[in-house]
Amino acid sequence: MPMTTANKLTLLRVFLIPVFLVIAYLDFPGHRYVALGVFIVASLTDLLDGYIARHYNQISDFGKFADPLADKCLVMAALCWFVETGEMFGWILAIVLLREFAVSGMRLVAVEKGRVIAAGWSGKVKTASTMVCICLMMFFGPEPRWLNLVCQGVILVTTVYSGVEYFVKNWDVFQES
Repeated sequence: MPMTTANKLTLLRVFLIPVFLVIAYLDFPGHRYVALGVFIVASLTDLLDGYIARHYNQISDFGKFADPLADKCLVMAALCWFVETGEMFGWILAIVLLREFAVSGMRLVAVEKGRVIAAGWSGKVKTASTMVCICLMMFFGPEPRWLNLVCQGVILVTTVYSGVEYFVKNWDVFQES
């Protein structure tokens, strides 16, 4: 089966992750803004590939696997960079990582039982708000401090809320048959 347009966009997002990181780590005037531009393009491929996949019936097993993985890798790359530059608390990143591993683990258990758990609205809100907050943090930098802290708070709250909701709605996956 040939590679769909949606899948090509997902692969572009994966390719843009190291490009984003290299630019973010380079120290030249305006590097944050160039990195921000790359991050925005990568984030927009997420919206576009989802729209194309649904609208043109290009949903594939590869897309089901690679799209959420590409999203997580893009976001985690940015959050790790913020932690390393001292612009984000490491414990917030740890909670984000814990949520992602826990949700992925629950999905594996569900698949073993022949059940697919689709992403809920709170997970989509978490992804979108996290990407917006990353953009704000990239654009403004560590100052103003209040904006940086608000963005970290939004990332933390949406991550915890969506994780708790995910487990509450799907806890029956852990019930023995």
